[in-house]
Amino acid sequence: MPIFEYTARNLKGDLVKDSVDLPTKDDVVAHLRKNRLVVVQVRVAPRAMSMPKFGGGVKTRDVVVFTRQFATMINAGLPLVQALDILAQQTENKTLAGVTRQVVYDVESGQTLADALRKHPKAFSDLYVNMVAAGEAGGILDTILQRLAQFLEKNDAIIRKVKGAMVYPAVIMTVAVVAVAVLLIFVIPTFQNMFASVNMDLPLPTRIVIGMSNVLKGYWWAIIGVVGFSVFALTRYYKTAAGRLQIDALLLRFPVLGDLLRKSAVSRFTRTLGTLISSGVSILDGLEITARTAGNMVIHNAVMESRQSIAGGDTISAPLQRSKVFPPMVISMIAVGEQTGGLDEMLSKIADFYDEEVDAAVSTLLSLMEPIMIVVLGVVVGGMVVAMYLPIFDMVNAVQ
Repeated sequence: MPIFEYTARNLKGDLVKDSVDLPTKDDVVAHLRKNRLVVVQVRVAPRAMSMPKFGGGVKTRDVVVFTRQFATMINAGLPLVQALDILAQQTENKTLAGVTRQVVYDVESGQTLADALRKHPKAFSDLYVNMVAAGEAGGILDTILQRLAQFLEKNDAIIRKVKGAMVYPAVIMTVAVVAVAVLLIFVIPTFQNMFASVNMDLPLPTRIVIGMSNVLKGYWWAIIGVVGFSVFALTRYYKTAAGRLQIDALLLRFPVLGDLLRKSAVSRFTRTLGTLISSGVSILDGLEITARTAGNMVIHNAVMESRQSIAGGDTISAPLQRSKVFPPMVISMIAVGEQTGGLDEMLSKIADFYDEEVDAAVSTLLSLMEPIMIVVLGVVVGGMVVAMYLPIFDMVNAVQ
């Protein structure tokens, strides 16, 4: 959708210059006239200006604050358009403010709020739009928005915990790679020249380290190329359906990391589906939305099989059990929820339980990774240092 720049005069006769994200120039003119502005000039913004700025996206936190404020104003009795207009003016995120102004225009044009939000998938997910649609249909939009804000906060917390658990090993690995590269490029050649001057036979560990140094200095460009190509090929392969399924399945089989990913996926699945069902979204639509937000292709396939099972008159729990992805406790609790008619409440209880399980899994992962990474770093760097000092020890023994 193009961005238009406009110049107009307000009721006081002052010139107003701004930009707006609307489908056509006629829509811009109509929008300005509705806001009692006299059009002076409207033109398409240059392409460079229409590109999003670095860091100009819509973060989950911005959407949470937007949703909570929206719910408060609707609950207080403010008209929908007025509430959205206030949000557009006070939202600090410029991208979200522009999206909100477009939503205001669409709602004023007669569209439903859900239809207006659906045009902006980068800011409002399918889950968000479907819950808003259910809230509009049931006349409980303020309640739905409160549930949405709570869901987004908890889901974002889970994602941040999982990402936070990956930061420490990533930092340690980076430090290890840099330390090894510095030793091989700058330190080892000094020892190599010293050993060459005395013309002595070197131990096998020393020859291996010197060989690694020569390879890195002589073929660093090839190493970088191979690493870059490998990352590119792996990324492209992961974008394919078969590649993503295979890699996601492999990640779930990792000893400690797989347990963390499985628990976080179960928490996200149960909370998302429970929130959708309690908000009035049909079970089939809820399962389809939940599958798209699973974050793991194995979980996605299991949920979609469950959706097909429901469409065929079967239960949710049976295909989930066949997938062997979900723990037996989750399957049993979902089955009980289906039988008693309290599936949404049961899913929420499972999500609360697995939120705590994710916390425990993150703590376990960090407690294991710290000593392992320190030992690995010590063995690699220490082994290289010892390998270079072995000939010196031989020289000292020979002199004695």
